Amino acid sequence: STVIYTLNNPIFKNFVFYAAASTVKMMAMSMLTSRVRFSKKVNSRDFHFLSFYNDCFIFRFQVFSNPEDTKLSSSKDAKVTFTDPDVERIRRNHLNDMENILPFVIIGLFYVGINPSPTQALWHFRIFFFSRIFHTIAYQVIKEIDLNIIHILYAYIISVAIAPTMRSIGFTIGYGVTMSMAVQLFRALLK
Repeated sequence: STVIYTLNNPIFKNFVFYAAASTVKMMAMSMLTSRVRFSKKVNSRDFHFLSFYNDCFIFRFQVFSNPEDTKLSSSKDAKVTFTDPDVERIRRNHLNDMENILPFVIIGLFYVGINPSPTQALWHFRIFFFSRIFHTIAYQVIKEIDLNIIHILYAYIISVAIAPTMRSIGFTIGYGVTMSMAVQLFRALLK
């Protein structure tokens, strides 16, 4: 009887590495959200309840989602908002990570239990991890290109055609890897 869940097993060792790396990547998204919340400054024009003052003043304050968090700000003008596009984009990316990395970790743990081919398992783990990195780059880096007359076609292709496609490719590859492990797991269970 072989002990499968030990670091002496190369399949489990590789799984632990890529599951931990994926989890740390997911956790980094929450730190990125906090960083953007603290560093982001928002004009009062973005908030209808301040519109009366827009002609006289432009207020700038940090972006927070909870009233008690505004106390952490050095600015007395810190406000609560749920509409900042940069913060919400990171939050959606983080949510997408949670929706994909948690199933990968759970199914992957069971997948290791069927003792698959070490090479096949390693490629499943690697491809999943790098698909999440690719997805995040597509989501956070390639978002909107500043449109100007000279680059309008190029910007359109990048922001409208390529970026969503790249994000979809990253998501689909990672999802496919997790489903492949699940199918192999169910085949082994139904033998």
